[in-house]
Amino acid sequence: MAKIRINDRIEIDAAELEESFIQAGGPGGQNVNKVATAVQLRFDVLRSQALTAATKRRLGELAGRRLSAGGILTITAREHRSQQMNRDAARTRLFDLLKRASEPVRYRVKTKPTLASKRKRLETKSKRGDKKKLRGKPTMD
Repeated sequence: MAKIRINDRIEIDAAELEESFIQAGGPGGQNVNKVATAVQLRFDVLRSQALTAATKRRLGELAGRRLSAGGILTITAREHRSQQMNRDAARTRLFDLLKRASEPVRYRVKTKPTLASKRKRLETKSKRGDKKKLRGKPTMD
C-alpha cells in the first residue's frame, strides 16, 4: 500500500484516507448541477497507527468542530470547479493540519526582569509623574 509522507515524524497509509464527492454550489453553469466536484475527505484520527497520543490530542484541539465525537476528521473542499483541484486542496489542508499537530508545544521559560529594565521603568514612571505635576495649579510662592 502507498504511504504518504507528511514530515519526518508522520507517514500515513493512503488507505486511511476516505474521499467522497458531493455536489457543490456556486459558479459552474450547467456543470454545477451535473458533476459532483466538491470533496469530503475523512481521516480516522483515533484508529491511525501513524500518530502518537500527543499528536492526536493536539490535532483534536486544532481541528475543532471538524473532528467528530467518534474521532473522524472531515475536511470539505469546494472552492474549485475541478474535482481534482478540490481533492488536492482537501489533502493539502489535512497535511498542513497534521504538520502543525506534530510540532511539539514549546513551553515558555519564565524570566525575571533585569535590574536595568527595573531602573528604566522607575525612571520613566517618575518623569511621567513630574510632567503631570506641572499640569496642576500654580503655587503662590
